[in-house]
Amino acid sequence: MIKKLLALCALGLLLAACDKPAAKPPAKALAFQNTDLTGLPYAREFALTDHNGKPRTLADFKGKVVVMFFGFTQCPDVCPTTMAEMAAVMKELGPKADQVQVLFVTIDPARDTRELLAQYVPAFDPRFLGLYGDADATAKVAKEFKVFYARVDGKAEGSYSMDHTAASYVFDRNGKVRLFVRHGKGPGPIVHDIKQLLD
Repeated sequence: MIKKLLALCALGLLLAACDKPAAKPPAKALAFQNTDLTGLPYAREFALTDHNGKPRTLADFKGKVVVMFFGFTQCPDVCPTTMAEMAAVMKELGPKADQVQVLFVTIDPARDTRELLAQYVPAFDPRFLGLYGDADATAKVAKEFKVFYARVDGKAEGSYSMDHTAASYVFDRNGKVRLFVRHGKGPGPIVHDIKQLLD
């Protein structure tokens, strides 16, 4: 009789164990090829206007992976090569590229008018957006993103160039900053990391 009771108890314990939900597998750690900024306490928001005249914030692009680059249209090297690189990234992503938004933020609002941005930025890819603000808005967003920029006077009177941080920020679909992409790494590592954020 005691053996039967013990057997029933053991069976009951086994059945009870079957009712427990299976433990969730740990979340897959993402192995990025660019600098991982997950959890960074800055680069959280901006308030600028796009080259179509529409006010924009980071929340407007929720659901997409966002790549944000700071530059200026008269930049002779870093800016056009970065934009061309991002156009190559979009091409390599294929249909997934529609889930990515590239933003070009001017640090030269005195010269980079809405009209000029509307010509320059979509020339690399029609889905790209140029963003601008007045001097105060530009300084505010640069401070939030810890982006350096400074005017460098040229030899001719009134001429100047801009020194600036040559890198991009990448945000996940929830608008959280995830990556810092240094200039000149080529499209491969960017494609790799964006695919991970899209999966």
